[in-house]
Amino acid sequence: MASSSSSSSSLSTNTRSHHRPNSAPSFLLPLSFLSSLLLIASPLAYLLSLHNSLPLVHATHKEDYGSQNPTAAAGRRTDSSSADGGVVLPLKLTFTAPAKYWTDAIPIGNGRLGAAVWGGVANETLQLNDDTLWTGVPGTYSDPNAPAALSVVRKLVSSGLYPEASAEAIKLSGTPSQRYQLLGDIVLEFDAAHQNYDPKTYIRELDLDTAMATVKYSVGDVDYTREHFASNPHQAIVTRISGSKPGSLSFTVHLHSKLNHTTALIQGRRNQIVLKGSCRGHPKGIQFTATLELKIEGGKTAAVRVLDGGKKLKVDFADSAVLILVASSSFDGPFTSPVDSKKDPDSDCRKALSSLANVAYADLRLKHLEDYQSLFRRVSLQLSRGTNSGSRVVSTAERVKSFQMDEDPSLVALMFQYGRYLLISCSRPGTQVANLQGIWNEDVNPPWEGAQHLNINLQMNYWSALSCNLQECQEPLFDYMSSLAVNGKETAKVNYGVNNGWVAHQVSDIWAKTSPDQGDAVWAMWPMGGAWLCTHLWEHYSYTMDKDFLGKKGYPLLEGCTEFLLGWLVEGQGGNLETNPSTSPEHKFIDPEGGKQASVSNSTTMDMSIITQVFSDILSAAEVLGRQDDELIQKVRRARARLPPTKVAKDGTIMEWASEFEDPDPQHRHVSHLFGLFPGRAITPRHTPQLCSASEKTLVKRGVEGPGWSTVWKAALWARLQKSRKAYEMVKHLFNLVDPAYERDNEGGVFSNLFAAHPPFQIDANLGFSAVIAEMLVQGTGTELYLLPALPRDKWPNGCAKGLRARGGLTVNLCWKQGQLHEVGVWSTVGDSVQVLHYGEKMVKASIASCNLYIFNSDLTCVRTESLLGEGGSCLKRLKW
Repeated sequence: MASSSSSSSSLSTNTRSHHRPNSAPSFLLPLSFLSSLLLIASPLAYLLSLHNSLPLVHATHKEDYGSQNPTAAAGRRTDSSSADGGVVLPLKLTFTAPAKYWTDAIPIGNGRLGAAVWGGVANETLQLNDDTLWTGVPGTYSDPNAPAALSVVRKLVSSGLYPEASAEAIKLSGTPSQRYQLLGDIVLEFDAAHQNYDPKTYIRELDLDTAMATVKYSVGDVDYTREHFASNPHQAIVTRISGSKPGSLSFTVHLHSKLNHTTALIQGRRNQIVLKGSCRGHPKGIQFTATLELKIEGGKTAAVRVLDGGKKLKVDFADSAVLILVASSSFDGPFTSPVDSKKDPDSDCRKALSSLANVAYADLRLKHLEDYQSLFRRVSLQLSRGTNSGSRVVSTAERVKSFQMDEDPSLVALMFQYGRYLLISCSRPGTQVANLQGIWNEDVNPPWEGAQHLNINLQMNYWSALSCNLQECQEPLFDYMSSLAVNGKETAKVNYGVNNGWVAHQVSDIWAKTSPDQGDAVWAMWPMGGAWLCTHLWEHYSYTMDKDFLGKKGYPLLEGCTEFLLGWLVEGQGGNLETNPSTSPEHKFIDPEGGKQASVSNSTTMDMSIITQVFSDILSAAEVLGRQDDELIQKVRRARARLPPTKVAKDGTIMEWASEFEDPDPQHRHVSHLFGLFPGRAITPRHTPQLCSASEKTLVKRGVEGPGWSTVWKAALWARLQKSRKAYEMVKHLFNLVDPAYERDNEGGVFSNLFAAHPPFQIDANLGFSAVIAEMLVQGTGTELYLLPALPRDKWPNGCAKGLRARGGLTVNLCWKQGQLHEVGVWSTVGDSVQVLHYGEKMVKASIASCNLYIFNSDLTCVRTESLLGEGGSCLKRLKW
């Protein structure tokens, strides 16, 4: 998606002219962290020798290793001083008042279920989401009239009649996507005394290390505390409310939804309320059930009463209470209509609550922490400028407001970890793929349908999964691609006459829609969505070295995508293969003949860059899997040699279209023509310096303004160019506080809960931001490892990062002091490799043997090698500090 900020948050399906979106402690990581690491294993002898004029480090252990989590269980403290004397603030989002807008609320999630905690005092709302609640039913994603229109469009493009081709291409458009829906609300109403709470005592926090939201305040001499978390192990939203004095807790609770619904007391259970509802669909939409169970604790006269005919529960004079919400829907996959679904959400909820009947709150909390922290604590980041900024507790909104002046590095580290937290919270194995808002949505008609948009937004959602050590969180993306491949095969065959392979366009939904969007070709006619997604397949292998994944999941999807691309390419001028029709997502050019704006031409740079990357990836995959002689691979080799190269315009910038058209919007939000630089890998400072120079000029011409996702993409591009000042400029640009009442007055920025703004809210920039910071600190090609390639040394002079991943199956820990590399640890858990380490002008060639940790100093001299072998000859699953 990726639209301009002029689009309305209640955009209708016919209004598309500007459309497309696009108590737990903090980490405290001393600069001597690697010294601590060395305590866990016995020293091994190491040998330095010369190889190809670069130092080569040899080691002897070559054991298989099943985990990449040696950085877990690091000691964590709150509000502590860093090694250089600066203050390390806790990893918390802090609020000093209840939420006024939804984007002030705290998001929690377990991958499938989500909640936004408003933190009201007299009245509290937990706004709920389930990732399977969508409008519609499985659709028909093909158009038998498309081939005739395609033939006309291609002739018009070949004749240079671009405005006419753009107009005719509307006949290739399809239907709009379905809409993501909301589940409902848990509504809490407290007694009248709560209206007189002391505002000075109010604090609302999201602790990223525990994934728990906490609300605290005082009413008279009673202190009230609410704890909220979304449990993945128990698939429930859990809340505990307590008062500091016995019998001080009284409140009413009920469920509500904006969708068609009913609520009632469950028969025979005076502590359970059930909400049943349905999403719009024909002849029947997705059905859903949410059940809330109330348990009270303590209080001599504590009691639960039923009010409003069974729709509300009233708690009187308890010490504390626990609320457990479970939910389920009739969604049974993208190919099963709700009317045919065999899933029974009522039964699912009964079973879920039954399994929790004897589970104490402490055990719910403990299992939640074990599960979440096993992912979150893999990576830690400390950024410091070496000054003590004081320990006064301020709201996160205040920190954002002051960032343009104080440029607090710890806020950047918080935002980095917030992106990781959100990915864990909205995308887990077995869930739906993260949509345009992750899983958090308060609207029946969300902006841009809340749908999956494949021309940057969905891909950006998963940029951080690999580099930030959350590869399991990417599994829903690959499951989703498998569904797209099924529907996309029919779209490719019927619409485009390509009998083999699959295609997906610019926008999709839970039903795996693969046909073009509705409306103008500038966004609708873009059949490269599936191809871009397929570049994530080889990336997953290159980071994990998981050959089983590549053979069973990655290669079949790549194969189908490649077959489509080979069938989509047509003969062009000069013997080249070209795409026709072709658009550069959401961007128009000026027709050189008539001066009119047009969007359809042939062989845009983005088309060619994506196709080149897919072809490169499948050739690499075929080599790994021993399929180099397959007929398809032979076709790919021949076709790749005929793809037009990336061109440089007269002004020294990368050309966006095959011809040097005039650009009516030089600072357009999309930077599609730089795909080959990032996230693609065809343009690199070391191997294509001229194209990097042209990319740099392109970014300067594009400017810094734009939506949140555009800011993050530009930051990633500058980081890949290893231009630290420019990358940091874009990072800083994101930290502008957006007032929800006037969000349309600006582009980009963040809301008070750090949700990124398009505006309105889109989660892509949040999730992509983590990948940007990782890219600034570590870049790997699979054979070369760049250390601190885009570190803004004057802004983050001191710091440590642990657990970042790099291509080639590597994990990297590194620290720096006064802007210079101090020490770095590198290890592999999945096999041996030879890596060229780069730091500035220094280079070292190192042999990295599996199950060994290599420690390098600032000169890239290997100062120690440590075995990671555990009992029985296998690698340790987790190192202890």
